[in-house]
Amino acid sequence: HQPPLITLYIILLFAALAAGWLMTLLSMPGNWVMIAAAAVYAYFIPDESRFDISWTTIGILIGLALLAEVLELAAGALGAARAGGSKRGAVLAAIGSMIGALAGALVGVPIPLVGSVIAAILFAGLGALAGAMLGESWKGRGLEESWKVGQAAFWGRLLGTLAKTTIASAMLALAVVAAFVHFL
Repeated sequence: HQPPLITLYIILLFAALAAGWLMTLLSMPGNWVMIAAAAVYAYFIPDESRFDISWTTIGILIGLALLAEVLELAAGALGAARAGGSKRGAVLAAIGSMIGALAGALVGVPIPLVGSVIAAILFAGLGALAGAMLGESWKGRGLEESWKVGQAAFWGRLLGTLAKTTIASAMLALAVVAAFVHFL
């Protein structure tokens, strides 16, 4: 026999997972929000429930989130470092990326979901480019060198965001399937 509020718990879990996925897309710590939501759900749903999520699943989600962080960081850092970027350029690229992702999500609103997703990813890269160029210019580098570092930051951020969002999608799917695994 299931608790009467199980449907509400499942809806809240799915809403938190979707919000976490969207946060990840916008360069925020959404993967960790998804883990927290799944862990709270796992804690409160009894193990004997057919809708429980196991702690093994939570461990897998944590592993995936760590992998996503490593890939995102490595892509961004390698891109800027290969082009000779400074720490200042890297920090401003990260800030520009977050601002760009938020702006892109708003710009893409007229095209439901897909427009916001594509625009957020593209604008995150453009924000990284602008931030890196600003940082390198501030450091005293010329336009050509700043542009080179900015381009590397753009591609690194784009690849890092795509990798992290892909892993976030896998995390979302895993958590949803795990909540219904007893049906399979």
